Amino acid sequence: MNTAMDTLLMEPPATYTAVAQPDAAITGRIHIIREQKVMLDRDLAELYGVQVKALKQAVRRNMERFPEDFMFELTLEEDRALRSQTVTLKQGEHAKYRPFAFTEHGILMLANVLRSEQAIAVSIHIIRVFNRMREVFHSPQHVLGELKELEGRISVHDNEIQAIFDHLTELVSPTEQARKPIGFKPHEA
Repeated sequence: MNTAMDTLLMEPPATYTAVAQPDAAITGRIHIIREQKVMLDRDLAELYGVQVKALKQAVRRNMERFPEDFMFELTLEEDRALRSQTVTLKQGEHAKYRPFAFTEHGILMLANVLRSEQAIAVSIHIIRVFNRMREVFHSPQHVLGELKELEGRISVHDNEIQAIFDHLTELVSPTEQARKPIGFKPHEA
């Protein structure tokens, strides 16, 4: 008799179990380079579960899919500046090649080139994070709310600063004319 349990036991195991990365794990790997939000090949390789070398080979075999607005190679200066901001290599390790930087569209194309379930699932998640970031930063309500909050803080600070100046002025300025001392002085007699 073939039960549901027997059917489950006969199915091959899943090759990849999608575990969504927390948004912070992705947003922390998004950099602004050449005024574009990009992710580096080493970060994407880690998220996709492939070696950086394999990722770069797949990209080089499919260069026609990666125009300059999808992917670019960092200059030596950009690479050094980025490495000075974050420690990515273990001590004594050196990068042989300059990293590739992928824009949002390049990340999506990269998932198509790699053709793995994990790459596709992670790319979808990354694109959703990019979309949420865009919504937050381009929302007029968000900007208006921030401006109103800033305006409120400034007016409160203005009142507090004025109160401080009033107290300082009060402490520094003399309140009355100097009085003559009271009492008998022998040299005045």
